[in-house]
Parts: sequence; structure tokens; C-alpha cells
Amino acid sequence: MLERDPSCDDDFDSASLSADEALARILEHVPVVRGVERLHLRAALGRVLAEAVDSPVDVPQHTNSAMDGYAVRAADLPATGTTRLEVIGSAFAGKPCGVPLAPGGAVRIMTGAAMPDGADTVVMQEHVRRDGDVIELDGGHKRGQNVRAAGEDLARGDLVLDQGHVIGPAELGLIASLGIGEVSVHRRVRVAYFSTGDELRSIGETLGAGDIYDSNRYTLYGMLDAMGAEIIDMGVVRDRRDAVEAALREAADLADLVITSGGVSVGEADYIKEVLAAIGEVRFWKVAMKPGRPLAFGTLGQARFFGLPGNPVSVMVTFSQFVAPALRRMAGGRQQVALEIRARATTPLKKRPGRMEFQRGILGRGDDGQLEVTPTGDQGSGILHSMSRADCFIVLAVDNDGISAGDEVVVQPFLGRL
Repeated sequence: MLERDPSCDDDFDSASLSADEALARILEHVPVVRGVERLHLRAALGRVLAEAVDSPVDVPQHTNSAMDGYAVRAADLPATGTTRLEVIGSAFAGKPCGVPLAPGGAVRIMTGAAMPDGADTVVMQEHVRRDGDVIELDGGHKRGQNVRAAGEDLARGDLVLDQGHVIGPAELGLIASLGIGEVSVHRRVRVAYFSTGDELRSIGETLGAGDIYDSNRYTLYGMLDAMGAEIIDMGVVRDRRDAVEAALREAADLADLVITSGGVSVGEADYIKEVLAAIGEVRFWKVAMKPGRPLAFGTLGQARFFGLPGNPVSVMVTFSQFVAPALRRMAGGRQQVALEIRARATTPLKKRPGRMEFQRGILGRGDDGQLEVTPTGDQGSGILHSMSRADCFIVLAVDNDGISAGDEVVVQPFLGRL
């Protein structure tokens, strides 16, 4: 019987890393990019903080009312029965009363307005009976109720956001509330990428016999742009060793991270792994997963390198599981634990032991209100429309040998879109 190397169709290959081990090795060998930019606040949306943000002020900056009502002295609250207090003025947000509160007095106050000097409690307007300039209230109130103390949220000098925090809409508002107009962020990660294959044609070109349009560069562009990378699209490189080597050298000179799609298998025209071994370093090139077994990771000079498979779905799966975490690390961001939930399979799922599988699925709820997941249909690694329809991965463990309808499975929802 002829001996042969394991192929992409085999379920077990002792030389393949587990997905978890592959990710651990990747994160161990990707550095944070050097370079910091000082940006105006709005321009920093989506960027990663390079320096911590400390509060220059107390938040709130003054003790204020949490309710519309009347500011009073707790000493004037009756223990039993009722009491009558004289209304001496009003306080609005941005327009304080300006008159100290003496015993027996009250100030009409609106939410967010600064508490008058001498007042320490706010009685909601619904709990007060007013007659002209006099209010009557009972004894069912407590000292300090409905009052927000200065610095209650943040005190001057408190840490607001640590370095490595991604600036989203909430962070923009939070930083703006402190009166800060500029922040320091890590520069964007520069990513150069290209596809390999004599059969690939760009949009606008005429397809010959056996030719296909290159979709991977567009998919990669979308995923890289969503992650805030600085993108360098190097087009399609033909299946010649000299062309592949020249493209890899140029990409390594331009970028922090180089990504290729195609050319990492064991075919006669697949040169990526061979060239990488000659001019860089291959750390691994096979992962026990489906789709996406042929996945090369290594270094090219100062750049890090991912050689992704050529099949469109394999590109998206390997990007989500490996490239995205590496990009977050390189950008200075914190690692995110993949969100995994459990859902009931609506149909049987075929699988053979030996590789972790990422099948595409659609989440929903059954008639009983429980989460359930339905596969998108044919799970072939070249069927890109299965990713367009899907909103989650159905993750099947290495030793799993198939799922029956009604069984629970692990699901990774897409946060936004891949």
C-alpha cells in the first residue's frame, strides 16, 4: 500500500495542531505595533487607547438632584406627622438657586440642578402638597435621598479607561463628559494581502476556461476594514515561485502583517509554504479544523504572516478564529473571549471525529422559546453564500461524531458581521 501525506480530506493528522494550541502560539508571537498618534476625540472612534485616561474633574462636578422635587434640610424632616416649609427659590440645571437654605426653607429643584448650600435631601414633587409658597410633607423620607454627590461616578484623578481599551460610541461620550478633546491611540496595524492562483481574475476581466473571479480579496478587505486596519491590497499573484517570493518580500517591507489566500496546500503550484521557509520562518502550517486545515503562520522579517486557504469559507473561518485575535493583539487591544452559547440543533449534523468543525448556522427560537440553530445547508468550504446567510458558527469538538436533531450544540454568534 502506498504511503501518502495527510490531505485536507482526512479527518486526523498527527502533525496538525489543535485550534486552541494554534491560537496560543499565534498570540505568543505577535507583538504590539510601535507608534502612537494623538487624535481629536471623534477621529479616535474605533481606535485603541495607547495611554490610560484619568478624570481631570469630579463626575458629577457638583452635588445635584436626581429628581424633580424640593431640596430641603434633613433636620427639617418630621419624624412623625407632617411639616410645612417655605419655598424660597428655584434651581435648574445650569442655573443654581444662589440662596443658602435656612432652617424651615425649601427650594424647588429640577433634575441635575446643583443642590443649594445647606440642603442635603430632595423630596420628589409627587410626595409634596404645595399651597402657594408653602409645601407640606410627611415623615416618610430619609436623609440624602434623591441626591447625587459630587464625584459619585468618578473622582478627580480616577482611572476612567485603561490603555488597550477600544474607543466605541460609549467611550466617546464618556471622554467628552470629562472635557477631554484629544487622546493617544496606537497607530493602525498595516496589513498587506494578496491572492495566489493562475485561475484568478479580477472584476472586469474576461473569464477563460477554468477561470474564476477572485472573491477572497474583497472578503478580506471587508474583515480588515471592520477591524480598523490600514489596508494594502497587492492584487493577484500568479503561481510562479519567483512572483510569489517577490510579492512576499515587498509585502514584508510595507506591512506589519502579511496575509495571503491560496497556495498553502501541497499541490505542485502551491509555493507559499516553500517560499516562506526559504525567506522567513514557518511556525506551523496545519490545524486540526474544518474548514481551514492548511493554515500557515510565521514571520517575514519584522512582519508576521498568515497563509490562509484558498476556499472562500475557509478564509472567513480562519480569519475569525486566528487573524482577528492576532490583529487585536497587534493593535494593542485586549483579547476577547469568543462568545459561546448553547442552542438546540433543529436537524442532524454530520461529522467524523478528528477535527474541530465550524459549520455555518442560523439562530432562532423554537415554539417553546428555547434557542435553536439550523445549518445553512451544504457546508462545503467553497460555498460563500453559506456565510452570507449565516449569523453564527456551530462549533463541533474534535471527538464529536455527529449530532442528532434536538441535541444541544455550542454556537459562536457573529457579533455584528464578520
